[in-house]
Amino acid sequence: QVQLAESAGGWVRPGESLRLWCEASPPALRYLTVAWLRQAPGREREVLAYITPNGERSDYSPFVRGRFTISRGAFNKTVDLQMNKLKPEDTAVYYCAADPYYSGMDNKYRYWGQGTQVTVSS
Repeated sequence: QVQLAESAGGWVRPGESLRLWCEASPPALRYLTVAWLRQAPGREREVLAYITPNGERSDYSPFVRGRFTISRGAFNKTVDLQMNKLKPEDTAVYYCAADPYYSGMDNKYRYWGQGTQVTVSS
């Protein structure tokens, strides 16, 4: 029984950067694979990146590879998503998700945050 929460998103201009982070209550990220996903209007929810509990395994969607980085914060308090070179097509609701068993790029994670809006626009 884990609740996840994303930090607030917001509005950024194309080419700028934004950092999101995810926290769990009770603190449990150390035990879970954590993923970041997003859903844009009219599109299916897509997995952007995930990281395993020990951080030895991770992967990225080809749409964000080289621009986005997933990482674990100090003491596993957070799992962060650093988003660089943002594009208008990155506009979406961003979610963190976690699972004690699943690790991968499919939409199979058990625990979910409520999502946060990120808008990339001039």
